[in-house]
Amino acid sequence: MNLENKTILITGAAGFIGANLAKELLEKYGPLTIVGIDNMCDYYDVKLKEYRLECVVRSAGKTKGSEWIFIKGSISDFKTVNEIFEKYNPEVVINLAAQAGVRYSLENPDAYIDSNIIGFYNILKACSVSKVKHLVFASSSSVYGDGAKIPYSESDRTDSPVSIYAATKKADEALAYAYSGLYKIPTTGLRFFTVYGPAGRPDMAYFGFTEKLVRGEKIRIFNYGDCKRDFTYIDDIVKGVIKVAENPPELEKNKNPFEIYNIGNNNPENLLDFVQILTDKLKKEKVLPPEFDVESHIELVGMQPGDVKITFADMDKFGKKFGILPKTDLATGLGKFAKWYKEYYR
Repeated sequence: MNLENKTILITGAAGFIGANLAKELLEKYGPLTIVGIDNMCDYYDVKLKEYRLECVVRSAGKTKGSEWIFIKGSISDFKTVNEIFEKYNPEVVINLAAQAGVRYSLENPDAYIDSNIIGFYNILKACSVSKVKHLVFASSSSVYGDGAKIPYSESDRTDSPVSIYAATKKADEALAYAYSGLYKIPTTGLRFFTVYGPAGRPDMAYFGFTEKLVRGEKIRIFNYGDCKRDFTYIDDIVKGVIKVAENPPELEKNKNPFEIYNIGNNNPENLLDFVQILTDKLKKEKVLPPEFDVESHIELVGMQPGDVKITFADMDKFGKKFGILPKTDLATGLGKFAKWYKEYYR
């Protein structure tokens, strides 16, 4: 499916993935219309979300005929969602709005039900009425839980979530599967693996570690350093989402037009190695002084409730279907983050 001249709804448009996706679509896939919605919640610094939106506005002016429309609102309010669908009639919907964060879900589970369950249900309900050509939605590697076989494959069982956040994402997959079958909505779910990069989420390890190290504080490494994460750079995620959006599951008789894919780097990194690479890049950009001793700023602690020891994406299904794979190595990606961090925070 060619995205040119389409109207695309992106929820969570001020978020890390949403804003970068909007920028890429506006700059390289126009002319098109992108309608973005975000509630601009203060889960983390709203100024960072405003910065991302400013970047999207600049991108919107680079392609003649493209249009960027932003709506401040919540997808948990069906009236708002319904009005957007009635006014703009989006042909492609990319649902990225969600309350994120495994650990925060232990403190404020209500926020996850409101956004991840009720909000996503409202999107599904609107899609079922408007008959969109493709619904793409964000799931998470968290659905695999702990103790799953390595690497995580889309065919693995995912019925043992270890956090409220993971449970809501698993519920989203089940709801989407049911709606896809009942209303014949071509639907694709994407299980993202530890997305990072410039202007990312401050609650993610690489960002939070940077802020603590800059302040001279200690950082905590869980499971006494025996943790690995499949870090996936934002540009690779965006390219993957677009490739998926262009290829909706086919509508076939007696078949549910629904698919699930991993999007990860297929290369888990030990967190202690990750901290060393991050520190080296921060020193190179003079965010940290050259004599900074990172080892004295590391505290090894036990496993955090709701966390898992390793995430590792099996990318065979995605690679065979779309012919592309994430390719940005951790050193390159963290180098770009360190450079952005220095420029943004001066």
